[in-house]
Amino acid sequence: MSELYDLRKVLAELKEMPGQYHETDELVDPHAELAGVYRYIGAGGTIMRPTQEGPAMMFNNVKGFPDTRVLTGILASRRRVGKIFHHDYQTLGRLLKDSVQNPVKPVKVSQKKAPAQEVIHLATDEDFDIRKILAAPTNTEYDAGPYITMGVVYGSDPDKTMSDVTIHRMVLEDKDTIGMYIMPGGRHIGHFQKQYEALNKPMPVTINIGLDPAISIGTTFEPPTTPLGYNELWIAGALRNQPVQLVDGVAVDEVGLARAEFVIEAEILPHETIREDINTNTGKAMPEFPGYNGDANPAVNVLKVKAITHRKDRPIMQTTIGPSEEHVSMAGIPTEASILDLVDKAIPGKVVNVYNPPAGGGKFMTILQIHKETDADEGIQRQAAILALSAFKELKTVILVDDDVDIFDMNDVMWTLNTRFQGDQDIIVLPGMRNHPLDPSERPEYDPKSIRVRGMSCKTILDGTVPFDLKDQFERAQFKEVPDWEKYLK
Repeated sequence: MSELYDLRKVLAELKEMPGQYHETDELVDPHAELAGVYRYIGAGGTIMRPTQEGPAMMFNNVKGFPDTRVLTGILASRRRVGKIFHHDYQTLGRLLKDSVQNPVKPVKVSQKKAPAQEVIHLATDEDFDIRKILAAPTNTEYDAGPYITMGVVYGSDPDKTMSDVTIHRMVLEDKDTIGMYIMPGGRHIGHFQKQYEALNKPMPVTINIGLDPAISIGTTFEPPTTPLGYNELWIAGALRNQPVQLVDGVAVDEVGLARAEFVIEAEILPHETIREDINTNTGKAMPEFPGYNGDANPAVNVLKVKAITHRKDRPIMQTTIGPSEEHVSMAGIPTEASILDLVDKAIPGKVVNVYNPPAGGGKFMTILQIHKETDADEGIQRQAAILALSAFKELKTVILVDDDVDIFDMNDVMWTLNTRFQGDQDIIVLPGMRNHPLDPSERPEYDPKSIRVRGMSCKTILDGTVPFDLKDQFERAQFKEVPDWEKYLK
């Protein structure tokens, strides 16, 4: 087998790519300061301005955690994601779509072959305290507490016939307690947890931190692309052309990811919840992908930690900033793959490409590049939009453009909406549909006639494609092709 694939392998490659990685030995406080620093350097996305696209960043000197490093932003650039996967960043959606269809399943290894279990802390140890082991940052001064934002939760159904991995926001509440928000409906871990709750049994899980990007992106797929019973680690195996390695837990009946930096072994308690901001009373959770501080949930699930294992050599605590472009990469690219999967089956050849831009946090907005060949294709673009909305219920806005428009350039997209679009003809609204509860406009006070409860929304389709019979009236100014143009830069 080739060199084993993990986060450290990817970081070694990034260090050889100019401008893609930076590390600092300056002392940084994980409480608000670390995220505040990276906001300027490379967070991007919908984070408070000013921000920019910049390198992934490793903080080597973290206040209170002399033996731990903190990494952020490895996925905060779509171009960097393309470099990591050795693939064109513009067609990453198709790469992920193909990976779903060609899964590579994980393999089990022994503890001696699992770097994640080189050091073991048991909850029964006299001085055990997760807050002293995990350098979990707070993104702002108003967060409910230190958050695990890049922890992949691995869990199974009670009969161990199905397993799944998902990412949730998790706050450290005390020395052995974590509060985990499981969004209602659609997360398979939540489905398994309800099965355990019906049996009045705790659900064993592992929380895996410090993972290679194939795992971080692969785990964010959702139905219908990955139905119940499909473990998204299979996608990660396909993306890296190498199976993910698993290892039995040391304190719970569940597996962890053998090449993670940290693995938390815990149990989700049945019929027990905790207020998310019980320690701070700020009323806020943490900044979420729409760019706002999410409200603290009054009743998140309670996880009791049984053990934490980690690597011996300065383990890496991986974190992300909610509104950053890192979230866009994790949520948006798999969504593009899901949309492509449906449209390629229903209307093959008509959707050239799909992009979920930072403006929608990877979830709320998609741009579809449409190819019309004959007058019989007129209207196919709106069918594609409906398919996109059905593929991902959290999608709110679909923008349709012709295949001469660069969907990765928002100036080009907005140019389309100013020169190939009439509001009274080209806007389709679909009120009273389900969406994501983190959109602050989705409240009954905003639109009582169609928003009955939080999490409902009006979906909008903006059709910026030219009617086929008028296509010759909308040809862009044609410039001379100069194949050797780059010589003028030498």
